[in-house]
Amino acid sequence: MNYLDFLLFPVYVALFYFLFSARRKNYTDPILRHYHKQGFWIKIIAVIGFTFFNTMLSVGDSFLLFFTEGTNICHLIMKDFSQVKWLYLPSAEFDQSLLKNPANLGYLKGENNYMIVRITAMLSFLSFQKYLILNLFFSMLSFSGVWRLYRFFYEQYPHLHKQLAIAILYLPTFVFWSSGILKDPICTGALGWITYALYEAFYKKKDILKNAVIIFIAGYLLYVIKVYILISYVPFFMLFLVLKNVNLIKSRLLRVTFVLGLIFLAMAMFGTVMQQLAGTLGAYGGNDVTKNISIYQKAYAEQEDVGSSFSLGVEYDGSVSSLIKIAPAAIIATLYRPFIWESKKISTLLSSIESMVIMFFTLSVFYKAGPKGFIRPILKDPTVMYCLLFAILFALFVGATTANFGTLVRYKIPCMPFYIIAIFLIQDWAKRNKKSPAVGGAL
Repeated sequence: MNYLDFLLFPVYVALFYFLFSARRKNYTDPILRHYHKQGFWIKIIAVIGFTFFNTMLSVGDSFLLFFTEGTNICHLIMKDFSQVKWLYLPSAEFDQSLLKNPANLGYLKGENNYMIVRITAMLSFLSFQKYLILNLFFSMLSFSGVWRLYRFFYEQYPHLHKQLAIAILYLPTFVFWSSGILKDPICTGALGWITYALYEAFYKKKDILKNAVIIFIAGYLLYVIKVYILISYVPFFMLFLVLKNVNLIKSRLLRVTFVLGLIFLAMAMFGTVMQQLAGTLGAYGGNDVTKNISIYQKAYAEQEDVGSSFSLGVEYDGSVSSLIKIAPAAIIATLYRPFIWESKKISTLLSSIESMVIMFFTLSVFYKAGPKGFIRPILKDPTVMYCLLFAILFALFVGATTANFGTLVRYKIPCMPFYIIAIFLIQDWAKRNKKSPAVGGAL
């Protein structure tokens, strides 16, 4: 970075503020206007923190890979317009000899990495190839979708606007890791857009064509960048859409069967994707989901910093019974680790404090609601059910396949808002039922 980054940054912030404020004027609800404005400025602050962290404290893929090679492609196009082909050709055809940093050799062969480089290159034409400004663009792309996610939940639970803001707009690691040139901002933004568009199209039956386009674009980005998010999320959101209409499934047995079927479907789809992706990690092979989890554990352990590695404390041999044994440890690792004493780097300290707060909050809600009061809303409220099922399944596979805290704190962020929202909804359910035992659920 240089002085031009800091001179241009206020200008671009003003431009984005103008764009978002113009949109905000359409909101008649003062609560939405309040949180939209707050969320915007929180993202601006996060961009500055993210940029400082990735240039001064811990230089990683954001700067060394995505920014370096993205701006490099931009420069190549500016010198020779025929090089524009690198913006639409598949990653496998990219000429590795054109890499700016030889250390990145091989990283752009994967379409998921190349997509971020491609987006960075395109945005470079609008940002003078400045790292701080590009981080701002990525942050705003994320915010546009995250805000849609907030609106989706707010529409159903307007009385919980503060709690929803804490889970979606204020959550430190979620905000931080979606505020710069990484895969996470695109994925969190796409996740918010696809949620809102699916709800508008399939539940409200509104703007079908427009929402179909949004679903296609957001779905495509998730498919290319992090397909496991798409595969673990969509089945449970479809469950939510079905259960929203209570007339479709009145039978408790049918409802349970349907839920279990979706869980097994999601796990089968997860296994298929992991089997396809296993080849990208080296000369590994696998025939099912349990074997591929073992593959990923070994691969990440070899690729990541040993000092940040951790163990689940459970022996894993690739069998189904072993997967069942490892599941609790994997889920706990994703949702509540790293623990404070396990944080050896600044990059994991923020996450460890946040994880500790989330763990104590969960235990507090469970204690006050009681086992029955904690489980009942999961079975009764389709929103709680879908949020918790997605969070737990996602946590299982992230925790089981990731053996490094530095990776874990980034990989887990898509499921954390949904988990926290589920706990807030259980807390709200328990409070309402204490006041009025006759209060029923959505189903």
